[in-house]
Amino acid sequence: MSSLITEDEISHEIELVWLEDMGRLDYVRQSLDRLPTRKGRPAYYRDGRMVGYALLGPTAKASRASGTFRRRVFWLLPHDRDSQPDGLYAKSAPAEAVDPRTLEPRVKGYKTERSEGGPPSSAMQQLGITLPL
Repeated sequence: MSSLITEDEISHEIELVWLEDMGRLDYVRQSLDRLPTRKGRPAYYRDGRMVGYALLGPTAKASRASGTFRRRVFWLLPHDRDSQPDGLYAKSAPAEAVDPRTLEPRVKGYKTERSEGGPPSSAMQQLGITLPL
């Protein structure tokens, strides 16, 4: 879950690779997965679809116990807002979800008014920005 991801755990990221246009997604789910490599597209075993992943730099160390690397994977489930706009997450977001516009290498990302499906913030209102963007 995003609140459990620490900056130290993602300190070796060098790039985020997006498989879809992040401009059209209000939120993405993120998790730290144990993967066999620092780079490359990881295998995906969840329901739904992978929408992005992190690449690690050469200083990232594998776990001594498992030989795997902890890398962020970004994903969505079939019942998420992009597929079911009036569904379960019409006015909220899952616990591990963040606004993809707040994500960068080594930055864990945050929930925003947009990702929560709620009313625009006062800053958005002052700038004349309306939801959905």
